[in-house]
Amino acid sequence: MAIAHKANPASEYTPKILPERERAAIRNRWLKERLDNLVPALMEREGFDCWIISAREYNEDPVIMSLLPEPMMYARRRTILVFFRRDDGSVERMTISRYGMGDFYQAVWDPDQEEQWDCLARLVRERDPKVIGINVSQTHAFGDGLSHAEYSEMAGALGEDYMSRTRGAERLCVGYLEHRTQAEIDTYPGIVEIAHAIVREAFSSKVILPGVSTTDDVVWWMRQKVTDLGLRTWFQPSVSIQAPGMGVPQPGGQPRRQVGGAAAAPAPADERKLILPGDLLHCDFGIIYLGLFTDTQEDAYVLRLGETDAPQGLHDAMAAANRVQDIHLEMMVTGRPGNEILALALAKCKAEGLRATIYTHPLGYHGHAAGPTIGLWDAQGGVPGRGDYELFDNTAHSIELNVKHAVPEWDGRDVRMAVEQDIIYLGGGRAVWLDGRQTKLHLIG
Repeated sequence: MAIAHKANPASEYTPKILPERERAAIRNRWLKERLDNLVPALMEREGFDCWIISAREYNEDPVIMSLLPEPMMYARRRTILVFFRRDDGSVERMTISRYGMGDFYQAVWDPDQEEQWDCLARLVRERDPKVIGINVSQTHAFGDGLSHAEYSEMAGALGEDYMSRTRGAERLCVGYLEHRTQAEIDTYPGIVEIAHAIVREAFSSKVILPGVSTTDDVVWWMRQKVTDLGLRTWFQPSVSIQAPGMGVPQPGGQPRRQVGGAAAAPAPADERKLILPGDLLHCDFGIIYLGLFTDTQEDAYVLRLGETDAPQGLHDAMAAANRVQDIHLEMMVTGRPGNEILALALAKCKAEGLRATIYTHPLGYHGHAAGPTIGLWDAQGGVPGRGDYELFDNTAHSIELNVKHAVPEWDGRDVRMAVEQDIIYLGGGRAVWLDGRQTKLHLIG
């Protein structure tokens, strides 16, 4: 049974938002655990004796920033990280760079004695790994961070013999980024709780005055609230409106009267942004805290004069969206590819008369993160490559979908009830909402 969001206002979460120094200490503690335990396990799982990650400042590999300790914010000139798996399963961690990284990586390069790439070549020759992982991929951007120039330099240093032993480490990269440790799992619900509190406050009479407030006002209130709390958004929030006679927006497109969002087009002059009684509001919103991302879509109804509740048809639409969520989670089974999860969920939705569209994505150190893609709004037949990647235990996902539902009170016209809530998939078919999910419309008025 899904639990409801906690009812505290966003401002009450200020005490749990730590100063930067304390955040850095926590993230470094998490990183040490990941380096000590996760990297060796994944290198063994994927069959690598060595993993090389090379990136230059301002052109960082997608995975390298999650491997660097605080307070490093970029790769510092060129940074080369090298992992060698020992016979006992443990892993040597080295940095070939001008700047040390404490206990996280052994500094192995003396610039006065040899060139940077010569140091890498020497280390590889000394350990003679049989399978070397490098970050090149045709499928996953997260595993394709080795630039052409870095590849050329590496190839020149290692030579034909060792370069012939290299292969793409895309599954190693994705596996590292997608896996959530127990410490991260313990913390994630509280981060999502903060995001939910901001949405709840935005969709209330504290922020919205019908007939005066616009969708722009709500978007920028959310953005400012995040800044005031000392957090960051990872995309511009968006707010859109549906109302009788407006038509149904297309998923992934620009709904009528929507503002905000990185790809939002200017609203036509004849389409209002003013929030009025009888409107169904929808938001898309995400924050970043302690390196973990959230992604939330929720819905609200603006009460008309004399109303105490939304039309039953809108409640029924929300219930239909919740049912699609339930079906989706039922199909999430360890080892099942994203495309198979999508196909099974859509088939069951169709059998139950639900007009669903599913476009779920992994969540973690990125918003649209590493892991299996489970549909795109414009690819309901599956996503080749990224959708063929399988579901692993201890991974976070943003369950993003919509359902079209006829509303009798709107002359039988369709509403598109779009919802997005975050889960942790623990394994054994067990998926848990990180801070409950929306089951009732927010009411404004």
